[in-house]
Amino acid sequence: MKILVLNSGSSSQKTALFELDAKSSPEPIAPLWEGKLDWNGNDEALSIKNSCGQRIRTDAETASGDRQASVEKLLRNLWSGPAAVLQSASEIHSAGHRIVHGGPNLTQPVIVTSEVKRAIANLSAIAPLHNQAGLEGIAIIEKLLPSIPQVAVFDTGFHRTLPVAAKTYAGPYDWYEQGIRRFGFHGINHEYCANRATQLLGRDLQHLKVISCHLGNGCSLAAIDGGKSVDTTMGFTPLEGLMMGTRTGSIDPGILTHLLRTKYAGEHDLDGILNHKSGLLGISGISSDMRDILEALRNGNERAKLAFDIFVHRLCSEIAAMAASLGGFDVLVFTAGIGENSAEVRAAACTQLKFLGIEIDTAKNAAVKPDAQISPPSSKVDVLVIRAQEDWSIARECVRMSEQGRPTDITALPR
Repeated sequence: MKILVLNSGSSSQKTALFELDAKSSPEPIAPLWEGKLDWNGNDEALSIKNSCGQRIRTDAETASGDRQASVEKLLRNLWSGPAAVLQSASEIHSAGHRIVHGGPNLTQPVIVTSEVKRAIANLSAIAPLHNQAGLEGIAIIEKLLPSIPQVAVFDTGFHRTLPVAAKTYAGPYDWYEQGIRRFGFHGINHEYCANRATQLLGRDLQHLKVISCHLGNGCSLAAIDGGKSVDTTMGFTPLEGLMMGTRTGSIDPGILTHLLRTKYAGEHDLDGILNHKSGLLGISGISSDMRDILEALRNGNERAKLAFDIFVHRLCSEIAAMAASLGGFDVLVFTAGIGENSAEVRAAACTQLKFLGIEIDTAKNAAVKPDAQISPPSSKVDVLVIRAQEDWSIARECVRMSEQGRPTDITALPR
């Protein structure tokens, strides 16, 4: 089956085409085709790669202002033009979508129906940028490929196993009754990393305690016991937890009431500050990209050094908290953009966490290419660097649903 996966973000559209079936290896494979469209101010950047990761088309042009038209243009490259890998659009069997927030009901992959779309839309107030982008991706496939089934896979779904004590906020209890609780995010990749760790180590997932560190522009940790999420750093929204590229992560909520009370910021100002003007960008004043932060740090920029130090401090604090939730752990995984590519972040965190029995091989850490182990035999904790494989995981879910079928009535799904 040729399966198209859409990862629709607020400022980018990532797509990948996989060829899989029920007999395909459980080892991740490269997509036949990858496309990415970025929006940056008044410019669009289009990048398309083949199965070997070779760039076969790159365009930069003035943004049309019509996101849907731009995404349609990206997808048409699959079956027309110099970057085409298909004879026609009819070769595509199904489409899978990463949907950030599934709320209390959408906890497992599900065939997209009108009811499912309404449920996703109803959660847009919690994750307005992400869920709306996901719905737009679904609408584009309905227009271009109206006859194929679509599957929604939810980033919150893996965290459905959080214990009540871990997912309940210490506000009035009626918050919980109204649905205000910790949902957690990045679940697709956290679940994948736990399973991939067992393959790399040759161990049984049921007897493994894993801390997965998804460190990218968005960052979160998950404490995974026997394959189940028992704690995580993100909460009701993707804003809680670690310091991120442009997001604050957890802060004293009294700061927010103070800013509102002193009229420093209004409601909409706060949203922009917390989500887009904070984190690495807000502290460094340079960039939200860890690579830029490290370059500035090496050139003696004190604010870049502060941004790096805060990032590592918060990361170590939260890893230790996840270890407490698990009662000790066996595996530490670094994944996503920063986790996979920043030897400096990995080294700084693991050095500070030596008291937990963590050691890394300095040479391996500096030269590692995912997926690989960077801890020596003497380490009490296995430290792994694993490439994020959200798109492949979503494609696998599409295969499973095609072969086995899954419930489409969202009221029948577990809460």
